[in-house]
Amino acid sequence: MTGGARGIGLEIGRQLADQGLRVLIGARKPAAAEEACRTIGPAALPLALDVTSATSVSTAVREALELTGRIDVLVNNAGVSLDGELRPPYVDEGILRATLDTNLTGAWLMAEAVVPGMVETGYGRVVNVTSSYGSLALMDSGRHPAYRISKTALNALTRMLAAELAGTGVLVNAADPGWTRSGMGGPSAPRGPEDGADTPVWLATLPEGDATTGGLFADRVPLPW
Repeated sequence: MTGGARGIGLEIGRQLADQGLRVLIGARKPAAAEEACRTIGPAALPLALDVTSATSVSTAVREALELTGRIDVLVNNAGVSLDGELRPPYVDEGILRATLDTNLTGAWLMAEAVVPGMVETGYGRVVNVTSSYGSLALMDSGRHPAYRISKTALNALTRMLAAELAGTGVLVNAADPGWTRSGMGGPSAPRGPEDGADTPVWLATLPEGDATTGGLFADRVPLPW
């Protein structure tokens, strides 16, 4: 899992471990990943992982495979929101590129590194943690523009992956955790991490034979793209 050291990611890891999964916690700072694993317990293992670096991604996935032998679930949770008060038509190119590097390209690099192995085994679950801010149908303002654009693009990646992997046993879905108390959501958010983690964990553990793929969900209910 990417972005697993705190907030929603940490709670996703805890809930997956509670369901009996071996959980690999990826974070840019190794000490943060190690601390998260101590919080979760012996089912969690730390990985140094910077999703904006293809080299870091390939190294982390190789280490993960050496530790576990296979990867059945990928949760792309790493994300940033850097816009501040910026609104279109104004653009900060640095903010836009940094946001896309983490929120879109990072998830894409992880899928490239992990999904072929899932296809080989005939089983996999990919969960992209997104936001209703990226829904074209629900978009009603220009607040947080780079963040919104990055999540819209992540939603498109979800749809494309799901279509390409149809019939392989690999299910790909997007989960909106809602406005949740975390480093990004802040302390005043109305939802706790346990609520935000519920839908990603549900999608990550869909049983064999389930055909749910290519969807966007919040509180386990479909949202419009």
